[in-house]
Amino acid sequence: MGRKQEPRQPSIHNSYVFNVLDYGAKGDGTTDDTKAFEATWIEACKVEGSIMMVPSDYDFLVGPISFSGPHCEENIGFQLDGRIIAPTNPEVWGSSGLSQWLEFSKLNGISVMGKGIIDGQGSVWWKNVPLLGEEGDDDSEQDPRIALALRFYGSSNVVFTGITIQNSPKAHLKFNNCAAIQVSEITISSPETSPNTDGIHLENSQNVVINSSNIACGDDCISIQTGSSAVFIYNVNCGPGHGFSIGGLGKDNTKACVSNITVQDSSLQNTMTGVRIKTWQGGSGSVEGIMFSNIQVSDVKTPIMIDQFYCDKRKCGNHTSAVAISGVSYQSIKGTYSYKPVHFACSDSVPCTGVSLAAIELKPSPEKKHFYGPYCWETYGELRTNTTPPIDCIQPDKRIPTYDSC
Repeated sequence: MGRKQEPRQPSIHNSYVFNVLDYGAKGDGTTDDTKAFEATWIEACKVEGSIMMVPSDYDFLVGPISFSGPHCEENIGFQLDGRIIAPTNPEVWGSSGLSQWLEFSKLNGISVMGKGIIDGQGSVWWKNVPLLGEEGDDDSEQDPRIALALRFYGSSNVVFTGITIQNSPKAHLKFNNCAAIQVSEITISSPETSPNTDGIHLENSQNVVINSSNIACGDDCISIQTGSSAVFIYNVNCGPGHGFSIGGLGKDNTKACVSNITVQDSSLQNTMTGVRIKTWQGGSGSVEGIMFSNIQVSDVKTPIMIDQFYCDKRKCGNHTSAVAISGVSYQSIKGTYSYKPVHFACSDSVPCTGVSLAAIELKPSPEKKHFYGPYCWETYGELRTNTTPPIDCIQPDKRIPTYDSC
């Protein structure tokens, strides 16, 4: 009998596979391949279910570029197996007018997948960023040419899997105004000292799943901003970085709405905070329906935090209005802290309500010497189990704040 024929694998000449090498890309790490990538995308965009191929064993130098619709066909795949590197020449960024390096815009069914690397070569930019204090969240004084690595904008049914993003000048991966997002098995890597390098940033995006990924950066591993809801995060390892954060919300007296966020089965090592909600005084709106569950922390400065007096180290005025925080559950958060186990600083006029804690076991890091106990201010809720250390500053729920409905 003859040998069973194996299913034919798509070749680079398949009519549905568009290889950047066929459109003039050199992949030598020094030639500007931006125009070749643009030409490849133009052709792939015309074919439903097509694949734009960035092959392995090549380094592609690509400047700011937008892979955009809305007139593209649906379900396009961007297969990244090689390495895409960002230019370090400031003039390239200054002439682009873009706030991001790579963008996928106004697409339905876009999948970015593979074993490749996106390298922002951010160290060139980090050294010129002024020191803004411990938080480092305000980038108003940065060089305006500094761009985030990769952004998805106005897109739906997005899949991002397998990719490594490293050394972004600013945030690594951002989703704006997107719906139905799946992020899995990715690696984000930048040094702890790199400023404003959030791992994953969500804004005005819904129905998001992030799982089975490793994030090391100089800011929030995952940052969840206004307009985000139905976000499910699990099996994510964070560190170094600033932890998993909702906010800062309500800056410059704005309204912010975040709801139905779950972070579970995840771990943090050597981070500034663990699970955090941060809002600015003077804002409005609400944060509600938040679950942090089965989180392991190791040498985390403050594992559990709500801060409604968030400020970026410059002078911040006092306001009575605030983004209301309610229905926040902490379950099975265990490990070691290096400064303070719990910090709840809630608004005098709009207190935190419905805060519940169960199976909290936090112990001082053996290597550290100076510690503080749990802190609560205007925080109402319940302890469902005994905690370590005892968190006896939570007050029984007795009032519901009034706020503008989201």
